[in-house]
Amino acid sequence: MTYVREYEDESITREQLDESAGLRVIEFGANWCGYCIAAQPDIEAALAEHPELKHEKIADGPGRPLGRSFRVKLWPTLIAIRDGEEINRVVRPESADQVRQLFL
Repeated sequence: MTYVREYEDESITREQLDESAGLRVIEFGANWCGYCIAAQPDIEAALAEHPELKHEKIADGPGRPLGRSFRVKLWPTLIAIRDGEEINRVVRPESADQVRQLFL
């Protein structure tokens, strides 16, 4: 897994995620978001322990369909997806241990 530094425009659809195989983490936020910026060292540390993961950072905001389909309300929101199913989520993590909760 390569840690992704910047939130990018939606590059995947909900349908593609629902049909995906394996484990991945989708992170919703914005490059200018203070909470997102503050959480990055903890997110990077926790995800580094799982090199097999696919990590995607999706720029979220009003009218963005992917974030709305997951009912994202606060940033950053990290969602763990295994074989197309959401298995866990963490909202506004304040420590690497909180991010690690995605995998329990």
